[in-house]
Amino acid sequence: MNNKNFLEKLIEGFKSYLSTGANSNEKLKIIHSAISEDIKNRLGNKYQVFSLGLDSGKEKRIQGRYIDKWVDITIAIDEKPIAGIGFKFVMSNYQQNSNNYFETMLGETVNLRVNKIPYFQMLIVFEKTPRYKDGGKLKNFEILNNENFKKYTILSKDNIEVFFHTPTKMLIYILKLPEADKTVVSREKYAEYYKNKNFKVSNAFDNLQFDSGVILNDFEKFIEKAVSYIKSI
Repeated sequence: MNNKNFLEKLIEGFKSYLSTGANSNEKLKIIHSAISEDIKNRLGNKYQVFSLGLDSGKEKRIQGRYIDKWVDITIAIDEKPIAGIGFKFVMSNYQQNSNNYFETMLGETVNLRVNKIPYFQMLIVFEKTPRYKDGGKLKNFEILNNENFKKYTILSKDNIEVFFHTPTKMLIYILKLPEADKTVVSREKYAEYYKNKNFKVSNAFDNLQFDSGVILNDFEKFIEKAVSYIKSI
């Protein structure tokens, strides 16, 4: 799966989210299964891959140092997990919750990596995300800036052999949607506008500078690095 195919799957998942709602896992089935299928093809028959939407359609539980965790995408040999990939696609209110997302990511990473399970992370965000009031009315659009990614810049420089809270490798994909018009005044109108619209997305923030631990806007490079690492285990 190349970057163009990956973007298409993200938009397919985004439209599914708009149609089925935040509590549905249909969007994840679309995206997780596409990523998992790609990994499976790259790894070969020696390995098994578990995720929503692929083969059995189930995630696999990995034993952590502190707690066991159901992992978005698990790679196994003879059914024994040897690596995992966490996936987060943020649809709204990112700035409001960005520190919580980051802290949660660190916690789930250290839980598995201390137990000798390589753990990769994927974070997908929109450059501009809606923020809603109670009742679903649009409060405003949050527009990301370079400050939002400073913590990931620091993370990208970490030595993974020293800092176990750091993902083995991380992908950050920042997407730019076409601008919504003035009719978008609520969660319902936002969904109506984008789910019925044919559009393409583009990458944003290509000017961000990360060290080798974080890959920006390049799914192909991330998967190549992840697969190479898994094969070396």
